[in-house]
Amino acid sequence: MEAFLWFMIGLCIAVSLVFVRRRYAEFPGQSPQDYDDGFPAFSLKEHLNGEMICEGIIFGPMGRMTSSFVADFNITWDGDTGVMAEEFRYNDGSTQLRQWTITMGEDGHFTAAAPDVPGKGRGVQAGSAVQMRYKIKLPEDVGGHVLNTVDWMYLTPDGTIVNRSQFRKFGFKVAELVATIRPKEK
Repeated sequence: MEAFLWFMIGLCIAVSLVFVRRRYAEFPGQSPQDYDDGFPAFSLKEHLNGEMICEGIIFGPMGRMTSSFVADFNITWDGDTGVMAEEFRYNDGSTQLRQWTITMGEDGHFTAAAPDVPGKGRGVQAGSAVQMRYKIKLPEDVGGHVLNTVDWMYLTPDGTIVNRSQFRKFGFKVAELVATIRPKEK
């Protein structure tokens, strides 16, 4: 009985350590306030504007690359409302269109809506970073699952944006995306 008790105590400690590490030391542990003093300052209206190119990789749940893509973005702003039209071309030849409508609020906060996003995404700009959280519904041909998504975008000194997104189902990471976004050369 005593051995079982020590086993249970050890198991509780191990589970607690995993939770604490995941909550405070890994990707989900970041908060916008971590970047308040970051330079250069990221402005959605300034840095996500006009014609842009996005190149990225998608990793599956085991950490292996499962797909890569190139996308053309066209972003226009009318006051505090932006429309970001995205056209993705994947390495398997498939394509995807998405259009976000971004509405700026106060103190760097914003909302974003797209046809495959149930409800609205909510985000905040803080220093050199932008964070957005939303749910995304996958196409029916890949199961139609709704995933919880956290996007982080980081502005580099030369104006390139590095995007890292994680997609979770029932708290487990099922995919990760890493991409760069930069103005299209004219």
